[in-house]
Amino acid sequence: MNKKTISIMDTTLRDGEQTPGVALTPDEKLEIAKKLDGLKVDMIEAGSAIVSAGEREGIKKITRENLQSEILSYVRTLKSDIDSALECDVDAVHLVFPSSDLHIEKRLEKSKEEIKEMAIETARYALDHGLTVELSAEDATRAEKEFLKETFQAGIEEGVQRVCICDTVGMMMPEQIYELFSEFSNVIDVPLAAHCHDDFGVGVANSLAAIRAGGSEVHATINGLGERAGNAALEEIALAISEFYKNFKTNLDLDELYEVAKLVENYSGIPISPSKAVIGDNAFAHEAGIHTHGVLAEATTYEPVSPEKVGQRRRLIFGKHTGKHAIENELERKGLEASEKQIDEIFKRIKELGDKGKLVTDAEWSAIIDDVMGRGLEELVELEELTVTSGDAVTPTASVKVKYKDRTFIEAGVGVGPVDAAISAVRKVVAGISNIKLQEYHVDAISGGTDAMVDVVVKLTDGKRIINSRGSNEDIIKASVQAMLNGVNRLLWDKKLSEKEKEEDNG
Repeated sequence: MNKKTISIMDTTLRDGEQTPGVALTPDEKLEIAKKLDGLKVDMIEAGSAIVSAGEREGIKKITRENLQSEILSYVRTLKSDIDSALECDVDAVHLVFPSSDLHIEKRLEKSKEEIKEMAIETARYALDHGLTVELSAEDATRAEKEFLKETFQAGIEEGVQRVCICDTVGMMMPEQIYELFSEFSNVIDVPLAAHCHDDFGVGVANSLAAIRAGGSEVHATINGLGERAGNAALEEIALAISEFYKNFKTNLDLDELYEVAKLVENYSGIPISPSKAVIGDNAFAHEAGIHTHGVLAEATTYEPVSPEKVGQRRRLIFGKHTGKHAIENELERKGLEASEKQIDEIFKRIKELGDKGKLVTDAEWSAIIDDVMGRGLEELVELEELTVTSGDAVTPTASVKVKYKDRTFIEAGVGVGPVDAAISAVRKVVAGISNIKLQEYHVDAISGGTDAMVDVVVKLTDGKRIINSRGSNEDIIKASVQAMLNGVNRLLWDKKLSEKEKEEDNG
């Protein structure tokens, strides 16, 4: 069976950047574009060249890379927009015209005929300058169908290569999108694209409905970024096509999805929800005893696809719902042989932490094992001094003195606040000791009262492992530093144990 290839236009760098609070630098845009190219998206909407000099710089950086993906600029029905796009040496333009009466009459105070003429004239200008043109109808799901057909057909006769129906504010449900695309795919002779927003939580479902009804291209963003509730999420569309629609395929390398998602999270500053489909940290995480038992016996019992398919990994979480099978499996994975009595004790301690409402971090889980099995954690990195200076007229500054082996490390850091300054100083110390890096930081819980106990949880990585670690103290600065050092000690100790066991095996 010949599968129909569905083209993917990624608009993370344009529509995704319109997420409130997101502003990407030219270099950040370039790095994301290179990752998208590695993901093998067909088209990258790199921005809107008319917006600013910085925007044009970012687009130019991308076009100079000679990526395999087609590079587009978003443009309005203005020749000046086309000129700005040409300046950036893009391959194509995403030419958007308003199509609903609401936009044409209320926002622009023009007639349909004027809008149509502007769209076609601008398309002709772009085509005459050698650009590929995708003619896109803004707010098409609230537009008069005959006007859409007439404008699309006029554009096709002029030579535009693709057309797009935009559900700009998510005003249709999947069955309505299916009907609309079924009707238009029968009268449109060029590739028909869908641009769906997630205002009602059906952006991905609408994109899939459009494909089933004859569409051959979808617009999407990494992590579902975008204005208001965001755009259709690329990773969800891609995996759904792969798993459920055997008549269709994409050119994407799915195992690159997680890495691209984390890069976009890092640069955008918009955290991925742990429960986010496909690329959330909990997408392939299991805590409940029944689930962990099932997934260890046969992965497909509680995993619809292999985590490796999207570049993810399975995680067994330890907490109040943990069963003994998960504990036994993790001990086996670590190469440890525990007695039934020891397993019972580990099980008991994890349950006790869980019943207190605590997240059992990786460092705490390992500490429990070490304590029960007599493998006491040696404090390889020891905090000797912590000094913090802060005030209205003073830049928050922190200095730390840390002992590691027979060496003493002293570093200072500044930040937007005392906690940030302290973390900055500790990161400098850690950088001098190993390649361990801080990935995430958050305050996990705060008790009530003026002497509130603060729990800080950090996520650290040494490039091979990612672990969570906790620090608890009445002082959030001390809790933050302790969380960092607990995690560093955990990673260094595990590495030391592993090297020692290898030596014993070889000896």
